Amino acid sequence: MNIGFDAKRLYENSTGLGHYSRTLITSLAKTFPENDYFLFAPKITDRFLSDIHQNIYPVAPTAFLSRILKSAWRSKWMIKDLRKRNIEIYHGLSHEIPFGINKTKIKSVVTIHDLIFERYPEQFSNIDVKIYRKKFMYACRYADKIIAISKQTKNDIVDLYKIPDEKIEVCYQSCNDIFRQIISDEEKMRVKQICNLPDEFFLYVGSVIERKNLLTIVKAMHQLKGKVDIPLVVIGNGKKYKTEVKDFLKKNNLQNKVVFLSEKTDINSLPGFTSSADFPAIYQQAVAMIYPSVFEGFGIPVLEALCSGLPVITSNVSSLPEAGGDAAYYVNPHSPEEIAGAMQNIYSDKLFAEIMIEKGFAHAQNFTQKKTAGAVMGVYKKI
Repeated sequence: MNIGFDAKRLYENSTGLGHYSRTLITSLAKTFPENDYFLFAPKITDRFLSDIHQNIYPVAPTAFLSRILKSAWRSKWMIKDLRKRNIEIYHGLSHEIPFGINKTKIKSVVTIHDLIFERYPEQFSNIDVKIYRKKFMYACRYADKIIAISKQTKNDIVDLYKIPDEKIEVCYQSCNDIFRQIISDEEKMRVKQICNLPDEFFLYVGSVIERKNLLTIVKAMHQLKGKVDIPLVVIGNGKKYKTEVKDFLKKNNLQNKVVFLSEKTDINSLPGFTSSADFPAIYQQAVAMIYPSVFEGFGIPVLEALCSGLPVITSNVSSLPEAGGDAAYYVNPHSPEEIAGAMQNIYSDKLFAEIMIEKGFAHAQNFTQKKTAGAVMGVYKKI
């Protein structure tokens, strides 16, 4: 088959949607090499190197007007390029499909990661909510199949957009296989030195935004002063909410207890940091991952941590129990007391932490790249 993808996020996004796109397409190309995979993107970057795969082909707009009006090409004009390359199935990897594709013979699939903007519209601008709603609803209505990355997301699509249950398939995502590799002591020491990591630390990975809940973590750390005084390393950046977090740290004399790696220019510009290649070495030196998000479509840092042999503290809401299974330590994300208790228990009880690690490795086998690719290919074959 000739399968086309919306690859904008694959080439331009360094966080969740980008990781999902890169991991899925790599998995499909390896697991099902008999197909050809075409990556349609307004801009081709070195964030994904397609030339190492013999069956992956990047496609950028070539017509003069399409190169100038790239958004129009991606949202509608791309259909001409899909036809030119005899695309049989088009997969919108991040919530949207080209307008009018339903009037062609090309079958379409769309992945819906979450409907967070519908649940928490106050965290988005009014115009963004309107744009997202139009694109998401159109894709859900006109795609031949919808892939939801969790049962939570599927339920939201059914409840909020009134889409028939049978049109939606849950296909869990995987993570980059580098997180399943055992990192050598030498490599961990190299990364420790270049990132100036503490000897012991808790880890937070994710955008520093209100929903991700970093402020509640630092409130928990304030409660642990004198009990568990190890620092928190943060991978991720933010704006207004990050300022709130820093104000709390300053007010409570905790500035030296939180290390914001992503704001350190000398580290943030390193190839191993921008590509996430050094992240497994960071993960495998942490005491635990702390990820008490208020709401997630899936929660990929949870899976990355489990694959890395890292205990995980996460929320008992939304899709996070799906990501963590029986391997995570669940807390009320609004309770600094519960988060503090979890941090203290994992740090002080080494046997308990080892049991969590073993359960984590076992649970992570449910989310291998091969299983993810197989589930998605199963959706393609149904249409």
